[in-house]
Amino acid sequence: MNNSEFQSSLPSAAALRRAIVVLSLATLVAACGDSAQKPAAPPPPSVTIAKPVKRAVSDFDEYVGRFVAVSSVEVRARVSGYLEGVHFKDGQTVKQGDLLFTIDKRPFQNAADQARANVTQAKSNLAFTEADYTRGQQLVRDKTITDQTFEQRSQAFRNAQAAVSNAEAAQRTAELDLEFTELRAPIDGRIGDRRVSQGNLVTGGTGGNTTLLATIVSTDPIRFEFTFDEASYLRYERLAKGGAKDDIASRGTGTKVSLKLIDEADFAHEGSMDFVDNVIDRATGTIRGRAVFPNPNGVLTVGMFARVRVPASSPYEALLVPDAVIGTEQARKFVTTVNAENVVTPKYVTLAQVLPDGFRVIKDGLSPDDRVIVNGLLRARPGQKVTPQEQGAAPAPGAGAPPEGAKK
Repeated sequence: MNNSEFQSSLPSAAALRRAIVVLSLATLVAACGDSAQKPAAPPPPSVTIAKPVKRAVSDFDEYVGRFVAVSSVEVRARVSGYLEGVHFKDGQTVKQGDLLFTIDKRPFQNAADQARANVTQAKSNLAFTEADYTRGQQLVRDKTITDQTFEQRSQAFRNAQAAVSNAEAAQRTAELDLEFTELRAPIDGRIGDRRVSQGNLVTGGTGGNTTLLATIVSTDPIRFEFTFDEASYLRYERLAKGGAKDDIASRGTGTKVSLKLIDEADFAHEGSMDFVDNVIDRATGTIRGRAVFPNPNGVLTVGMFARVRVPASSPYEALLVPDAVIGTEQARKFVTTVNAENVVTPKYVTLAQVLPDGFRVIKDGLSPDDRVIVNGLLRARPGQKVTPQEQGAAPAPGAGAPPEGAKK
């Protein structure tokens, strides 16, 4: 085949263009067929909703304070001497009247015996002078003795009476000192460690240089002291004048309060107010309050920190939702709701306290007819349509599966 014949056998440019167009149309038709076979969009996600719970509640204020003992005693000797015995273990619980320390009583026993002997001697002298005085009464009437002699016998009788009284007083003092050699617990409570060991000289008396032997603090009941600010005090006062009885401004007439320790989650300890101070501290603008709590097991310890919750309002009806469904957006709190068109809508709310059963009091931002998402929060996005499933009542956290994706 020559060159001219080879060129005549090649397809023309127009034929090539027609072939390319046909291939492109075939590819486009195939692509359209594939897109027509794609699955439909998924249905809206399912969530569980419930309306807020209505309940009568009261507002509470919380304060930090310390435990103090109802009674606290420093055990000091009233007489001086050598410490002869220690009759307790450090830190044990003691009862009023329990023997704690013994001071060597031999010198005091000798003084008591001597005082008794002096009383006996004074009474003997009194009996003699009384008989002499009685005889002198008849002798002076018979003019057997002079009036001066009779007055001398009268004076001797009166002096003997005074000597007996003086000796008896000295005997009581000596016996009291002998009794003071045994130091007994003046109150029920827990004693600390001994400050002086057996065999040491103890300085007693009523002066300022007496020896401290131990300390005792009462444990049951125990007091809790805290301070609150002037604004809160005014609020309590106005609440009291409005007719509420269960408030702190009643100044210790049995207002019920609750308390929790630093390692506890709930305010499980119940007590009552027993004192509010009569002045506001000028330096801090606070006033001191005090509550009393039973402490039968001795867990509450003097000096321990705790939080106390004090009623701050009269009971009122409030809306409650589980605390776990509260979300946080920077400084704002919100709950996720579903509107009438089943579209997710967040609502910003004002919160109050959390109740012991896990419900949070909503003070503002929520209505009784709002439908709050209590389960399925991870599947709910603002503006997204969902499939809500009604729930009879909003469950407390822990009653079932916890709400998903909830923020506290």
